[in-house]
Amino acid sequence: MYEQVPPPATPPTATDKSDARPVRPPFEIMAADSPRIPFVLSSPHSGSYYPSELLAQSRLNEHMLRLSEDSYVDELFGDAPALGAPLLKAVYSRAHVDPNREPFELDPEMFTDPLPDHVNSQSERVAIGFGTVAREVARGITIYRGKLRYAEALRRIERIYFPYHHALKSLLEETLGDFGEAILIDCHSMPSHGLTLIGNEGIPDIVIGDRFGQSCRHDLITGAEAMLRSMGYKVVRNQPYAGGFITEEYGRPAEGLHAFQIELNRKLYMDERTLVKHAGFVRIRQDMARLIAHLADYMRDAKHKMNSLAAE
Repeated sequence: MYEQVPPPATPPTATDKSDARPVRPPFEIMAADSPRIPFVLSSPHSGSYYPSELLAQSRLNEHMLRLSEDSYVDELFGDAPALGAPLLKAVYSRAHVDPNREPFELDPEMFTDPLPDHVNSQSERVAIGFGTVAREVARGITIYRGKLRYAEALRRIERIYFPYHHALKSLLEETLGDFGEAILIDCHSMPSHGLTLIGNEGIPDIVIGDRFGQSCRHDLITGAEAMLRSMGYKVVRNQPYAGGFITEEYGRPAEGLHAFQIELNRKLYMDERTLVKHAGFVRIRQDMARLIAHLADYMRDAKHKMNSLAAE
């Protein structure tokens, strides 16, 4: 699991030379209360810190840059620690660097100098402008006034991307060691418009992604979908979001590691134009807590039944 990049050699501790303000930590961990459950939650796109270097380089103001942000998603799943599951959340915005990508998915057209051979410049995500350092915040809305140097991208990857993934890996390994199984829920939001779906069912409230059955045990996904439907949500699976790099990288059912992605329609809890929460926010947060509690109960009951059968 995730051995393709090393941690940064010397993590920054004081100030970033490209930013006069103090360097923010690359992530925050909301620790789990006891008793714990075998879940870890990740919110890689809810970071809302836009460093001055990004604002100076961008042709967009901060409000426009937030178009790609999963605003408030960390808060929507914020009851997870009280239920026994740690929550890892990004601090920096995904417009600055995106943890839900391979470490080096970069568009060579964005840079003044040649990129190293290990860079993946051919991925579909790079093609549409959403690499590790993104070209766009939304389709056709470019971020930068001019081109960057590769050293700029590398600095962001070393200082922000790598630490996020090493923290996530540590949380999963600890949970796997304690429970013999670990379930990662990767938490996201999606716009209420502009989605490409198969069929004519309309835009869903929630999309669950398990890499088309590859990243998570089937009964857990089925249970999550059934629970959400019972709450009154319109739920679809794997379209248009089957799970990104995090789900694919950490979902290894054969090793006891399960991962699925959940996308919440932003109209359910916020005004997408002003980015202000509305009354629906409270319900969504409560329902996400109910979902986690339900899945934890299911896992506990399933383990108890398995142990009972083994004892017979």
